[in-house]
Amino acid sequence: MTRPYINQELRRLVIGRANCLCEYCLIPDSYKSLSHQVDHIVSVKHGGSSLSDNLCYSCIFCNLQKGSDLGSINWQTGELVRFFNPRRDNWSDHFRLDGAIIQPLTNIGEVTARIFKFNNNKRISERQTLIEIGVYLPSAQENTNKED
Repeated sequence: MTRPYINQELRRLVIGRANCLCEYCLIPDSYKSLSHQVDHIVSVKHGGSSLSDNLCYSCIFCNLQKGSDLGSINWQTGELVRFFNPRRDNWSDHFRLDGAIIQPLTNIGEVTARIFKFNNNKRISERQTLIEIGVYLPSAQENTNKED
C-alpha cells in the first residue's frame, strides 16, 4: 500500500489548526527532538480519508504508539473503547493535567492515555521541564481541537 499524499496546503491547515501542538498530548513541536507528523485519525487501511476532518497533528511518540489502532480494551469492563479523536472530542472532557501527569477522566481518556503512554517516566519528565520553562500550556489548546 502506498502512503497517501497530503499536499502542503492541507499540511499547513492541520498544523495551524493544532497551534503547532500534538493534538493528543499537547506537546509543542518546537521543543521535541523528533518532529511532529500529520496523522490519519482513522488509518487509510481502516477506510479513513486524507481529508482535513480525518487528520491531526501528532508528536512522533503518540503517533508510533497509536499506529493504525482505533481503540483498545478497557481493562476494568472488557469493553472495546475508541481513542480520543481531536476532530470530535474536547481534550478537557477526557483529560486533565495534574502537575505533569495527564489524568484520564473517561474510558476514552483511559485507553488513549494508556496506549499512547502519556505518563511514562520520560514523557512526564519532558512535560515537567516544559511546564517549568512556561511552554507547556494545554489550557490554550484543550478546547480548540474540535471542528464545528
